[in-house]
Amino acid sequence: MRGALAITVLLGLVAAGAPAHAGVPTEQLRGATDRVLKLLQDPELKQPARTEERRKQIRAVANEIFDWQETGKRALARHWQGRTPQQRQEFSQLFADLIERSYVGKLELYSGERIVYAGDAVEGDQATVRTKLITKSTTEIPIDYRMLKEGDRWRVYDVVIESVSLVGNYRSQFNRIVQQSGFDELMKKLKSKQDELAFEEAERGKKKP
Repeated sequence: MRGALAITVLLGLVAAGAPAHAGVPTEQLRGATDRVLKLLQDPELKQPARTEERRKQIRAVANEIFDWQETGKRALARHWQGRTPQQRQEFSQLFADLIERSYVGKLELYSGERIVYAGDAVEGDQATVRTKLITKSTTEIPIDYRMLKEGDRWRVYDVVIESVSLVGNYRSQFNRIVQQSGFDELMKKLKSKQDELAFEEAERGKKKP
């Protein structure tokens, strides 16, 4: 994945955080982006010794606004049916952890790219917020956030980057594994990937001065 696109993915996932009493979808995204960027630019949190604390705070923003179960349900698609409540919960939590571990570290690559809000479309309890990330080379990367309304706030369940859906991309992979080897094998592969990412994260931490 290109560096700029990697950053885009991260902002798409984490920059959706919002205060509990947010307004329209676009304003929630705008406020959340500011919230994440503030964490990234905090001189105290930039210190190597506070890397884990910074990442923990960023992940807290993601967990607050991202509807991981809805994301997992859509990514697993028809294979969601027939899963027990316990299996669904375990899968959703594991999927969320994998996404966060895969991308949160890359947020540290952020170096001043601009985010432009291009409006939103709301239909009942669903909304799509359109944005563009402007790179330093002035390249525009479109990002759409798909959201569901829960109570008085909106929660993200999918991010579409340059017409590629995060959920759709995972759905194809998950469907292939389940069809070929079964749901248990999918969970085994996800747990193995989780262990691999956790090890890489720990190694990066050791290299910090």
